[in-house]
Amino acid sequence: MNFDQKGLKKRSITVAYFFENIQKRSDVRFRPLNNVDAQQRRIPERDLHRPGLAIAGFTKLFTYKRVQILGNTETRFLNHLDPEERRKAFANFVKFRIPCIILTSNNKLEPELLDMATSAGIPVYVTRCSSTKAIYHITDFLDAEFSLYQQYHGSMVDVYGVGVLLTGKSGLGKSEVALDLVERGHGLVADDVVVVKRRGETNALVASRNNIIDHFMEIRGLGVVDVRANFGIRAIRDAKDVQVVVELLEWSKESEYERLGLDQKTVKLLGVDLPLVQLPIFPGKNITVIIEVVALNFLLKRYAGYVPAEALTERIKNVINRDRAEAPAPSNCSEDHDDENE
Repeated sequence: MNFDQKGLKKRSITVAYFFENIQKRSDVRFRPLNNVDAQQRRIPERDLHRPGLAIAGFTKLFTYKRVQILGNTETRFLNHLDPEERRKAFANFVKFRIPCIILTSNNKLEPELLDMATSAGIPVYVTRCSSTKAIYHITDFLDAEFSLYQQYHGSMVDVYGVGVLLTGKSGLGKSEVALDLVERGHGLVADDVVVVKRRGETNALVASRNNIIDHFMEIRGLGVVDVRANFGIRAIRDAKDVQVVVELLEWSKESEYERLGLDQKTVKLLGVDLPLVQLPIFPGKNITVIIEVVALNFLLKRYAGYVPAEALTERIKNVINRDRAEAPAPSNCSEDHDDENE
């Protein structure tokens, strides 16, 4: 199985998309101050910028491609300048192709400065929130939007609270296994196309569905199944951390498969190592129950530090050592022979 990082996707978003969606995901509210087509401006970076030095005239290291936050410090600096210096400073600032300007703490721009931003095509917004709170929510939103992501062919299921990614060749029955897990009370995150994102610089991988496919599944011989309509809202999840990867394999007599589980295999997704369980498929094998046990073993290891294979190996060693200790010492044949001769 190859989970290399080819095809990793980065994105830029429009300012219009940014302000439409951030207000759905947080309690921060923004109000536009000018009439500019926000679809024509794109945000290419996740980081924000406080442009105090740029407004003061030092633009050599100005990161103008980021969202610009003007808080109390920046607006009061502008206000303390005389009108001519203020116009000159702000003109030097908006000559760059800035995605947008956000005024925090209900700060205001002079009408003349707002007109300059409008003429430059820069959307300007204002929020009641402080700079600290606004930056926190904006950074959280952009961090999610700009995370590296990749689409995988497989199924993603929440099993006992453990995010299990099912992979394998087409036709092995990944969707059927996922459907069986849903019928047993577990939650479907995605089928066929699984979108996996890495949260910033952390090792957390979050799986979600393709919005077009949604929670529909294709079952060979049956057709399309709407999981939400058939099983209810309890049977679906919008997103789930990927914690275990289960690869379904075609059974082969020539292949060797893990018997004890002492050597934990891993697979790398988006640069993160995850536990890998490889399950050969053959008639009569109950894959669904095995995947439930995979999830339970994961929980045992994470929260109790208990690994069944290690526990069994330790028990066998203890029995062997005990039997050796209780075994009678071997007799000395040469001494017995000398006694007989005497």
